[in-house]
Amino acid sequence: MNGFFELIKEASDCKARVGKITTSHGVVNTPVFMPVGTQGTVKAMEQQELQDIGVEIILNNTYHLSLRPGIDIISKAGGLHSFINWQRPILTDSGGYQIFSLDALRKVNDEGVEFQSHIDGSYHLLTPERSIELQIAFGGDLIVVLDECIPYPVTYDRAKRGKDRTTQWAKRSLHTFNTQRSTFNERQVLFGVVQGSVYKDLREESVSELGELDFPGYAIGGLSVGEPKIITYEVLEWVCSILPKDKPRYLMGVGPPEDILECIERGVDMFDCVIPTRHGRTGSVLTRKGELHIKNACYAEDLKPIDIDCGCFTCKNYSRAYIRHLINSQEILGARLNTLHNLYFIVKLIEEVRMSILEDRFMKFKRTFLEKYQEGEDGGQDL
Repeated sequence: MNGFFELIKEASDCKARVGKITTSHGVVNTPVFMPVGTQGTVKAMEQQELQDIGVEIILNNTYHLSLRPGIDIISKAGGLHSFINWQRPILTDSGGYQIFSLDALRKVNDEGVEFQSHIDGSYHLLTPERSIELQIAFGGDLIVVLDECIPYPVTYDRAKRGKDRTTQWAKRSLHTFNTQRSTFNERQVLFGVVQGSVYKDLREESVSELGELDFPGYAIGGLSVGEPKIITYEVLEWVCSILPKDKPRYLMGVGPPEDILECIERGVDMFDCVIPTRHGRTGSVLTRKGELHIKNACYAEDLKPIDIDCGCFTCKNYSRAYIRHLINSQEILGARLNTLHNLYFIVKLIEEVRMSILEDRFMKFKRTFLEKYQEGEDGGQDL
């Protein structure tokens, strides 16, 4: 769909940008962080709570939802928005990453991915066409082609085979999308996926090949899969410098605040990651002075909020000591309060980032934030 993305502002001293994605379920301001709702729920959170803290879009997973509860139930409900009671935008990923992560349960060939369900052991074939058919039926606003996610390290020849296969799958995905697009969500938008691992010429080939297909948006895959961060940033420099400026760029699976800032500096618009929710459930919380591990004994009598500078519900109402007690007692409320705080922290950080770009002070904002964030709680003694 042409015109769904508007580039509003580019920073004068780096590649950071502010934009706006318009969907049939609302506007998404970029840069944006998308909480991961793998199975139709952002773990430990209720949909109204997500709206209250300013979440504009969530991610749902095609692999998991196709296995349970299944496409028939979701279709009968009228699609994901109705089924999960979320009326803001949804991005559905292709399901490929989850399948590729289940190395012992799958086999990849040019047709698609043969895999064994982690739930009941049943066998399935996910082709590029089937992934698009599922996502169309789910009714996600932004959907993603099936790609082959290559691990790190990898040889040049293996990376090239994965890149070539991803391009062929992208062509098949686009054909299916154009011929079977859902009538109840005509404004669905399809993202291609750039692959090529750490090899510059392969990444350039991938961008060129996908560019010929003229996708409305581009995801950058095959990063944050074990490579050193300096390589992640280097690859992003290459890719973002040659991707179209008038289309959104989505970096898959990156969530630490310091990484998000580095990637925004290099021109990335969209992020998703399980870190805020997963860490919250296990007792790690984000603060302006870095990550704090609330289980530590030093917080047993600490009556301060998680982050004194935070305005979330958790920090306004509960102390570190109480939350530590909840987590160590394995009480559900502890996971909920930590998750709410972490998501609020990321959402508000991105809001501040957008404002700093609009006011042409992003690099100063980034430097100031990281100096304090990397200092650590109490000088890092509790980290």
